[in-house]
Amino acid sequence: MKRYFQGTTIQLLVVVVSLISQCHSISFRLSPNTKRCFLDNAQKNELVTGEYSISDSPLLKTHIKVTDSKKDVLYKNDGTKQGKFAITLDHPSNFEICFSSESEQKAHLPPGSGHDVSFVIKRGVEAKNYEQLKEAEKLKPMELELRRLHDLSQELVKDFVYMRNREEEMRDTNESTHARVLYFSLFSMCCLLVLAAWQLYYLRRYFKAKKLID
Repeated sequence: MKRYFQGTTIQLLVVVVSLISQCHSISFRLSPNTKRCFLDNAQKNELVTGEYSISDSPLLKTHIKVTDSKKDVLYKNDGTKQGKFAITLDHPSNFEICFSSESEQKAHLPPGSGHDVSFVIKRGVEAKNYEQLKEAEKLKPMELELRRLHDLSQELVKDFVYMRNREEEMRDTNESTHARVLYFSLFSMCCLLVLAAWQLYYLRRYFKAKKLID
């Protein structure tokens, strides 16, 4: 009974991992002489892989470029109809994937010209090639799934640590902002009190000069 429960638990975990690891392709139509970009983010040292496919179109040339938040080029390819890329970032950051199309000639393009583009982005556990790992380490199917579960748990822990750090940074920022607002309010109040005292002093001297008061 205990073995059956353990086996059922592992199977359920495998199903959960399979559902989490599902990756959907993004497809769109790229018109001539246009550019479309997609923004995503990745953690430090997180493996991100991409695979894209672009339909052929006469008199048109496509370009794909992947850049990070500093606009450093991580991947670039011109004219290729399909390909793959893998990137890692040395710090948590956004990255941008841009597809652009340009006409090779200035001739009039036929109606309906353009490219059908589809691409898939995978990260972390999804991006790892477990089939190669299975062959390299001679892993059994259950051992392979356990390895995937271990990698997934490590990835979840990293995500939780990242979110906790972000929460701490936001809390520190809120506390710092609150303190600055408080100090600014006290400073403004002191300025108003000094201004009011100066106005009273000035008016008192003015009225005395005009002999309106003693």
